[in-house]
Amino acid sequence: MKIVTYNIHKCRGMDGRTLVRRIGNVLERIDADIVALQEVFASEHGRSSQVEILAGELGLEPAFGRTRYLDGRPYGNAILSRWPVRSSASFNLRWTRREQRGCVRADIETPLGMVHVFNIHMGTSYFERRHQIRSFVSEDQLHSDLEGPRVLVGDFNEWVSGLTTKVLREKFQSLNMELHIRRKKSYPGLLPFLHLDHVYFERPLHIEQAELIRDRRTLVASDHLPLVAQFGIFPEGQPDSG
Repeated sequence: MKIVTYNIHKCRGMDGRTLVRRIGNVLERIDADIVALQEVFASEHGRSSQVEILAGELGLEPAFGRTRYLDGRPYGNAILSRWPVRSSASFNLRWTRREQRGCVRADIETPLGMVHVFNIHMGTSYFERRHQIRSFVSEDQLHSDLEGPRVLVGDFNEWVSGLTTKVLREKFQSLNMELHIRRKKSYPGLLPFLHLDHVYFERPLHIEQAELIRDRRTLVASDHLPLVAQFGIFPEGQPDSG
């Protein structure tokens, strides 16, 4: 099971051009089973949308979570899946007057069984993220009673370990960037020096390999680089350590 998390910056590249097809080309080459997108427009009133176009081009089933309206269009996070999305839900993570943020969850029937994917985009303020993670956990939006492992991916906007990292590492395994990825920074795309994009998951899932896609296309397509994680699952009865 291959998952990519990618902040596509409204499909506006570092060259100032908004090209949905360019993002589609990047995702086509990655060929992930599940795609988690942040900063993406959805459709309304018959207008074609970035979610709709990308899902159609890639042959994936979409689930969208609106955080707000931007330029008169629904805007937020999306999950695209090669496998059936049995249900989905979205969560509001807004804090005070800061930009609205949110999370979308998709319950996906995969060959590994039911997997629950959370795609989250948190705020840029230190205090904002502290509020968001406390609210997210205390209101049980993580749904610990779900049947099947949970995977949390997205743009957490936390470049040094803070409360978000601490809370999520207490509840989940996390992608060890030192172990799997030589280049660990994902933002900004042209000259990345911050690590904002993260992957958390539950056993019996485990990461077989991971990669930040840094090539001629991704350096220009968005202000983030796509982060890819390939998951396997431990056989029943096998120790989940190591």
